[in-house]
Amino acid sequence: MAVTAASGATLDDVKAKGFVQCGVSQGLPGFSNPDSAGNWSGLDVDFCKAMAAAIFGDPSAAKYTPLSAKERFTALQSGEIDVLPRNTTWTMTRDTTLGLNFVGVNYYDGQGFMVRKALGVSSALELSGASICTNTGTTTELNVADYFRANNMPYEIVAFEKSDEVVQAYDSGRCDVYTTDASGLYAQRLKLTNPDDHMVLPEIISKEPLGPVVRQGDDQWFNVAKWTLFAMINAEELGVTKANVEDMKSSDNPAVKRLLGLEGSYGEAIGLSNDWALNLIKAVGNYGEVFDNNVGPDTPLGISRGLNALWSKGGIMYAPPIR
Repeated sequence: MAVTAASGATLDDVKAKGFVQCGVSQGLPGFSNPDSAGNWSGLDVDFCKAMAAAIFGDPSAAKYTPLSAKERFTALQSGEIDVLPRNTTWTMTRDTTLGLNFVGVNYYDGQGFMVRKALGVSSALELSGASICTNTGTTTELNVADYFRANNMPYEIVAFEKSDEVVQAYDSGRCDVYTTDASGLYAQRLKLTNPDDHMVLPEIISKEPLGPVVRQGDDQWFNVAKWTLFAMINAEELGVTKANVEDMKSSDNPAVKRLLGLEGSYGEAIGLSNDWALNLIKAVGNYGEVFDNNVGPDTPLGISRGLNALWSKGGIMYAPPIR
């Protein structure tokens, strides 16, 4: 019932109120994290800014609602938020039973384990009998159950609703292991009292394709969110950056011309101006820039592109063409 009530012309509603309301984490460095002044930044936040720029030509026309893993889907279903770009794993159950649509993948991840170096283990296969801290309302508990059962290892789950509660519990020694998406482990390690005393084990035990989510029943809004992501990926492939986007308007490449709204009416087809993609690239840059600025090798998280490199550069990041 909540889903039906919230479905409809979301783009018209967003334009009428003058901003897009985005559901984000309660603080995950590199993905969605507020500073002391309440200014949000991160890979997921940049997606929200990109949507705002695509719709309004203004990346600041976005507001953020911090949500726990447990409450994030309800907030989207009820219409409290317009889009959920909150490090959320795309699964069949979530895609088919919650009245929601995943628009694509903006970060290919997998679940890992972090331990104290003093524990003296080098593999997750040495964690038999361990107590494991994690979040409620996530896929991580199910993945842990599958992994430990498959390897005939007993374990104990210590679960909390809020991510910071998990971090504090692990940091204070209430559990031996902290498990979540590997990207989250690198992010949350920065919050520990002595980050260098902890290590992420090599095993990745699951597929965690993370991506933005919208409600089912509104194809236009689904398309706006989906093609915002695809425009960022295509921009990187075509060499269009935040710095050169204006100069690239003189490019002879037909794909660049279509991306920047100089040929065709691709923006109009989804209810936006034809320079929608130009505006979002000017606001946040292409996908590679967003990755490098928030989680890449030169950030505190220090994550390499890996699977998140373009398909043409050894990764699996790929977007349909604008044509």
